[in-house]
Amino acid sequence: MSTSRHVHSMTAFARADHAAAFGTFQLELRSVNQRYLDPHFRLPDALRELEPAFRDALRTRLARGKIECTLRFEALAENAAPRVNHARLQELADVLATVQAQVPAAEAPTTLALLNHPGVLETPHQDMEAIKDAALALFDQALDELIEARAREGEKLGEMIVSRLHAVDEQVRRVRELLPQILERQRTLLLERLEAARTELDSQRLEAELVIVAQKLDVAEELDRLDTHVQEVRRQLTQKGPQGRRLDFLMQELNREANTLSSKSAVADTTRCAVELKVLIEQMREQIQNIE
Repeated sequence: MSTSRHVHSMTAFARADHAAAFGTFQLELRSVNQRYLDPHFRLPDALRELEPAFRDALRTRLARGKIECTLRFEALAENAAPRVNHARLQELADVLATVQAQVPAAEAPTTLALLNHPGVLETPHQDMEAIKDAALALFDQALDELIEARAREGEKLGEMIVSRLHAVDEQVRRVRELLPQILERQRTLLLERLEAARTELDSQRLEAELVIVAQKLDVAEELDRLDTHVQEVRRQLTQKGPQGRRLDFLMQELNREANTLSSKSAVADTTRCAVELKVLIEQMREQIQNIE
């Protein structure tokens, strides 16, 4: 069974890693169902300003879902650890030796004081623009993978829904076949009630009563609407863009017709068909909650 790849689930996960001269990145995106787009970010403080760009990228490519974005960055030890400027330290030592020679009583500075002297301890320069560019590129890569994962999961959901739609078609077909039996059953029941009540009714009045009963119990309209809604669900599954809200509405319409069919059921077989329809519709509705 083949279904359109246009159906996207809101449930997916993607992870991307990147190693560069300045350090390593790890980015994770988790997506679950939500009525609207709801992004959440956990970013290193040094890269917090990237959040608006990440948020804009999500809004451009996703319509619904709760998205959790976690970015981790670890600078390479040789780039992150402070280093001693040996030339500057030697200059300072020469000056201290001169002072010591001229003022023997002068107190020598501690090691910490030497390290705190300007220029002795250096923090390696980090190219933040390069780091940010790498983080943005990694986010785009992870977002591509997330969307692909949502498409794969959506394809499975679409196949399940199509399978249930076939089952709905089968139930509708069975009820159509039962229509003559339903009407005949109601005609018999009415005649039995009239006989039990010993009511004298002319043939014209009897036929009129039977017509009224037939109209009340005629489910052809409901069956036609079920067919129409099923066709629209199938059409929606082939459309591009978000479909979840529209499909959810169609499930409500299908359920309304199934309830009406159940209320008009006059024989056990139609009752069973109506119950099966409700089960199938509920199964579809549960899965549609995950469709974007």
